[in-house]
Amino acid sequence: MPAHAQTSTAAVVAAGRRLLEERGMDTLTMRDVADAVGVRTPSLYKRVRSRSDLFRLILEDVTDELTAAIDGAAESGDPIADLRAVASVYRAFAHANPVAYTLMYLPQAVPGATTRYERSSVTLLRLVAELAGPQHMMPAAQTLVAWANGFIAIELAGAFRLGGDIEQAWDFGLDRVLKAVQRGKD
Repeated sequence: MPAHAQTSTAAVVAAGRRLLEERGMDTLTMRDVADAVGVRTPSLYKRVRSRSDLFRLILEDVTDELTAAIDGAAESGDPIADLRAVASVYRAFAHANPVAYTLMYLPQAVPGATTRYERSSVTLLRLVAELAGPQHMMPAAQTLVAWANGFIAIELAGAFRLGGDIEQAWDFGLDRVLKAVQRGKD
């Protein structure tokens, strides 16, 4: 009779995510994860093949969670209101998961990672196509994501040092980007 499973892949991934946020990518070890789920390190390899595999699973979990949050935020039927809601969810997710958020933009750090960007981008691309028009969908989406990611990266680094209201700056920038990509007479 096989031994009773003492952990699950989901528990390993959850522990890995928690430890990733606490310790960072460079210092996270398989032994730390094994200790967190209450198994010996060799037993962990029954669930996860390698450290790289753990990071791949974490990245997929993070992307799935963010995708669900984004999809749930876009419900009003107004592309501007929905894009504001999506941007807010995206920013809140980054603040709640700063290391994992950074990891999403470093897929080369996770060999074999397929971060499911296509599925996670469906709602954003649909909303941007409604706002900017299908012919401008991709550059408009890239502009919006680049602005939001840049703002969030500076914010997470604590690099807004000149004072001012960060919430006001976020709203101001988001307003300008949405107006810039909005379909006009071209």
